[in-house]
Amino acid sequence: MLGVIASALGGPEVLQVTELPDPVAQPGQVVVRVRAVCVHPADVAATTGQIPRGPVQPPFLPGWDIAGEVASVGADTTDFQVGDRVVGMIPWYLTRGAPGGYAELVAADADWLVPLPDELDFAHAATVPLNAQTAHQGLGLLASSMLSAGSRILVTGASGGVGGFAAQLATQGGYRVLAQASDGDEEWVRDLGVHEVVPRSADLANVGPVPAVFDAVPLGEAVAAAVENRGVVVCTRPTPPIDPARGVRQDLQLIRLERTLLAELVAQVAAGKLRTRVAATLPLAEAADAHRRVLAGGLRGKIVLTPG
Repeated sequence: MLGVIASALGGPEVLQVTELPDPVAQPGQVVVRVRAVCVHPADVAATTGQIPRGPVQPPFLPGWDIAGEVASVGADTTDFQVGDRVVGMIPWYLTRGAPGGYAELVAADADWLVPLPDELDFAHAATVPLNAQTAHQGLGLLASSMLSAGSRILVTGASGGVGGFAAQLATQGGYRVLAQASDGDEEWVRDLGVHEVVPRSADLANVGPVPAVFDAVPLGEAVAAAVENRGVVVCTRPTPPIDPARGVRQDLQLIRLERTLLAELVAQVAAGKLRTRVAATLPLAEAADAHRRVLAGGLRGKIVLTPG
């Protein structure tokens, strides 16, 4: 099979298309014929060595989220059969690239996967696992601060994958959502059902004070001016501490795989209750170009690689 490995730590140029042995499904596993793999900022961070728990030593395969079809089934695996459509998340924080999703075939634990409804195509399905679970789990951290129904929540980066899901799920949860949109992308964010759209150029000091911020970008210091004293900020990467005298709780949301939750979120997207979008699809062999586009920013949706 073909795969894309990070041959060294560095920029997009370190990604190399190479032939790899076809994986074999072990007990409790299936081999997935990958039809779509989402490209995340986390993939870029992995290739540059800027990830939690320290850099992974090359060579390794990037890639968290895959969608495809079951090609073979290992012993003691009863959840899936050959030909089943599946979507799932490789827990890269555990596998550290062995395996990763940038490949034509992936040997995946059955527990990493859920059925993919026919109503949802492979490319859009691949944008769901990491983004939607991170959003849901981060909102759970906000809710643990005893927010009341109708509380105002600021979501940064609502034009992006995590922020877009966070804005929708917070609205579903009964919060009044102020969603920050990229310049020129206000209409899409407004159509997510949020209560107020905040332009990217806005001074967040004029938005607050709000009791809670989901800092999906994250912006870090910029959101400190928006959160009220004794409020809570959840971010997706470490950010500078806010003045302790203000009593603001800062929580870091790191993804964890929850299979039941993933199945629920995929079902909502398939039913049109949650929205996601794909900016572009590229062949697997153009993974380096995909990373360049992520680094350039300004995407409206996710980049998805489509193995042959």
